[in-house]
Amino acid sequence: MGVLRVGVLGAGVVGVTTATELQSQFPTANITIIADKFNNETTSEVAAGIFRPNLSFTGPTPEITSQWIRDSYDYYDAIRSSEESARAGVSQISGYLFSKVDESLVKNHLLEKIVPVYRRTTKEELKLCPGNWKYGSFFVTLVTECTKFLPWSLARFEQAGGKIVNKTIGNIKELEQSFDIVVNCTGLGAKYIFSDHQLVPIRGQVIKVRIVHAPWIKTFFYGDSDTYIIPRSDGVILGGCRHYDSYDMNINKYDSAAIRERCFKMVPSLQKARFIRESVGLRPHRSVVRVEPELLDTGFTKFKIVHNYGHGGYGVTSAPGTAKHAVKYVRDLHSSSSVYSKL
Repeated sequence: MGVLRVGVLGAGVVGVTTATELQSQFPTANITIIADKFNNETTSEVAAGIFRPNLSFTGPTPEITSQWIRDSYDYYDAIRSSEESARAGVSQISGYLFSKVDESLVKNHLLEKIVPVYRRTTKEELKLCPGNWKYGSFFVTLVTECTKFLPWSLARFEQAGGKIVNKTIGNIKELEQSFDIVVNCTGLGAKYIFSDHQLVPIRGQVIKVRIVHAPWIKTFFYGDSDTYIIPRSDGVILGGCRHYDSYDMNINKYDSAAIRERCFKMVPSLQKARFIRESVGLRPHRSVVRVEPELLDTGFTKFKIVHNYGHGGYGVTSAPGTAKHAVKYVRDLHSSSSVYSKL
């Protein structure tokens, strides 16, 4: 048996974490990332990057979902505690989650047992932001800035012998002769390449404030209506919105006004800050995130595919965990034919 050749489709956070996980598990394999968008061209770069899985985030089973989140947190926390943390853009952050609607909205069973602190807020803390908040939680978590994390990860990948190809793939059959296994991390692209009509874009829009113009923002704040204020080393991210099945990549002035209004109500001092950029991204949502193998009939053979996509707005949060899961399927496909009977 020759050297294993694996192609990873996609260079967002899911693709790059999958590629580096493949390198760690198959150090002698030839691993190639194929994508037409990198770094600031990806949806991942728009993400605020805070480690906070929503309870709607769903894998094939509750146990697998919890394992993905645990594995992802451990992955990022190891980087945070290393000398590479600043270059990788991974840091620890604390803050508040407030709601006027229901106490269940400030609880999170996927997060509460993983992060070092997750507790109910005091009555005094509920008054930190104007608005007569009724329920609240304080917690300590991580934030990953993809503006740093993606270039850092790609550099590590190349240093370890990985290959990067800038190419648009229209048909998966184009790769059949070049790779033994392909890992599909194309996000919304899987809707077209693999005809997955369960994939739906959820449009998001954020505003970035230069950190020197809001240095007093040290903690994050979440409120109802998808309102969030997240400080990072490269700026303060204000959001957001979730427009189901919207493909609009243009800045929407009404969304901008709504984000400003909601964030200003939570933290009035932000009205003094200077905005530097607005960004739009289409989150690749699937009701159940797809991490599974497939034997694709190309007419001549069964092409080995492992899918890893559909993370919605929680790609940064869950990517290392789903990457670990996807690589297990790569190992199964490579070393045993027993997986075929399950397909």
